[in-house]
Amino acid sequence: MWVAFLVVVLGACASRRGPVHSELAAAADRDDSLALSDAVEVLIAQGRDTPAERTFAYEVVRDDTTDTAAAYFARAAVTGRFIQMRGLRAAALVKQVERDARRSLELDPTFRDGAAARMLGTLYVTAPATLLESGNSEEGLELLQDQVAQHPEIVENHLRLAEGYITLGDPAPACPHLRRAMAQKSELRPDDQILLEQLVLTAGPLPCEGAPATARDN
Repeated sequence: MWVAFLVVVLGACASRRGPVHSELAAAADRDDSLALSDAVEVLIAQGRDTPAERTFAYEVVRDDTTDTAAAYFARAAVTGRFIQMRGLRAAALVKQVERDARRSLELDPTFRDGAAARMLGTLYVTAPATLLESGNSEEGLELLQDQVAQHPEIVENHLRLAEGYITLGDPAPACPHLRRAMAQKSELRPDDQILLEQLVLTAGPLPCEGAPATARDN
């Protein structure tokens, strides 16, 4: 999700009145930031989202001041997708993503089985340190390792931890997590399946053990 922070993607801007899928419009009408974020993620996973829709979603959630783990998570996720689209032009918003994800984690660490921790950990290991407010790659890896330890059954946790290791130039400890993700590839979103294939190619041949990945393999 965060690797493309510095990729500048040119796209048309939209107002909240711009043409968007009905799911996004309905969520916005209900002032439901989480439903809006989920709808955006579905469209992205299916390759059906547009720059106008990411902008629309961002313009909706940035005005949401609800103090709940769900609302903060939604704002972080939607803002992250907006940054991913806008690249350097929206780099200043990375700190806002960090703050919102941290607040979500503070309010409810168990929300969606630690989704905010996974988001924050991925942000810390993939975003340039100059764009962050307080986190770093070491903290990011610890967050992702904890996610694997607490929820090894969630294949995305293994994918994100592997991504973290490889992004930081240390592919060897990523090996068992790549194997686990490959074994459960069908459980991943289509875009995450593409990411997994890219990570496997980047990691290259590694002496993986035959057993599935376990928490804190390194």
